[in-house]
Amino acid sequence: MNQQFATLKKAIEVFHTYGITLAGARKNDHFINHLNMDPIFINGLIFELEYQLQLVIQEEKLSNVKTPKELIELLLQIPQHN
Repeated sequence: MNQQFATLKKAIEVFHTYGITLAGARKNDHFINHLNMDPIFINGLIFELEYQLQLVIQEEKLSNVKTPKELIELLLQIPQHN
């Protein structure tokens, strides 16, 4: 459980560097339609999350991710090694 908290804390920091607020309903905003993010910035966000959390997200799992909440849920499902 502590590992998930650490993951969540790091992920929130990365989202904030991209100007994405995860409070309230904003976590359900679509990356492109509501947050007006260019796909290159979405890829940058994903790369930064992978780098900061020291994990690799499988490409096929990313195809269904459209919101910050979905991305965080995916991150928390990936097993992490200490």
